[in-house]
Amino acid sequence: MIEPVLSGPGLAREIAETMVPPGGLAVWWLGQSGYVLKSRFGLLGVDLYLSEHLTRKYEATDRPHVRMTRSAIRGDQLRGLDLLLASHRHSDHLDPGSASDLLEASPGGVLLLPEAIRGYALDLGLPDDRLVGVDVGPTFERAGFRVRAIASAHEGFDRDGSGRHPYLGFIIEVDGLRLYHSGDTMLYDGLAEALGGDRFDALFLPINGRDPARGVPGNMSAADAVDLSLMVLPRFVVPHHYDMFTFNTVPVGLFEAEAGRLPAGTSPLVLQCGERWELRP
Repeated sequence: MIEPVLSGPGLAREIAETMVPPGGLAVWWLGQSGYVLKSRFGLLGVDLYLSEHLTRKYEATDRPHVRMTRSAIRGDQLRGLDLLLASHRHSDHLDPGSASDLLEASPGGVLLLPEAIRGYALDLGLPDDRLVGVDVGPTFERAGFRVRAIASAHEGFDRDGSGRHPYLGFIIEVDGLRLYHSGDTMLYDGLAEALGGDRFDALFLPINGRDPARGVPGNMSAADAVDLSLMVLPRFVVPHHYDMFTFNTVPVGLFEAEAGRLPAGTSPLVLQCGERWELRP
């Protein structure tokens, strides 16, 4: 089992006590595709998987979800979230084992998610008045964060009966910084254009790739993540969606090798679970 750099009450305390300077951002990777972002204005969480929900769900099946990295923090320990993002309904992004605890621990926070999956979130027992449903296009603002959704292809462009996208990625702007969190997505034609021409400070991208034998929808590979970065040229590229489940991961060394293709000015950044990264202007 991979142990987080910092976990439990110690991690909760670090998040609460970290003072972020103007124009800066503190980032913690909490495993899989989950991050906490803290600016001087507020606290945001995205795609947090903090429980063993999937391990329990699939333990007696032919698709066991054996955890590789211990949970860095539990939902009831992470307090003060102003905004929680969930890119889609899969449990390692909208976690049935911790979503309610996260909202209860942060009574002033709301959960932003695809409007296409609102019904699913309600079935999980999440309160309707704490849900903000979005689709591609409009911008939502809270606690200094501006969030705009773009489509993700996991693996195709699915739509619900009303034409809405159940899989989203998020462009996040805060205090002069610009980030992209992909959710789960393939590298598709038009993704770089959908991100727009403004410079990104960081791209947070999956690297586990696509293998039909796994029985789950695929993502970008390490090579795809670097290919997108070569088109967009952010300051940093941060890989995720690995080292969580034994059946659906790749060695992060694949990304590190591919990152040798990145030009000066675009740096790969491999985080450890529970580690704090300070992004500066």
